Amino acid sequence: MALEQTDVEKIAHLARLHVSTEEATEVAKRISSILELIDEMQSIDTESVEPMAHSFDAIQRLRPDVVTEIDQREYLQKIAPSTQDGLYLVPKVIE
Repeated sequence: MALEQTDVEKIAHLARLHVSTEEATEVAKRISSILELIDEMQSIDTESVEPMAHSFDAIQRLRPDVVTEIDQREYLQKIAPSTQDGLYLVPKVIE
């Protein structure tokens, strides 16, 4: 699918962009080459290719889900300026 200079000018007008004639010609060439590449890629037979979640065949290393810190809630609640029912009270920001 080739894109014409007039198509680029119409798109530029709709996007409220100022594009000179030389720029429109260059943009039309570049977009046409991109569209040709997409057409070429879509014509490739991918029936025998297994879908992948990621392009790299990598395995994510997971660590065990183990608690590594002690519970400091009581201590932090004691040194907080203001708490109520286990919650931290903060000044009202939105009126």
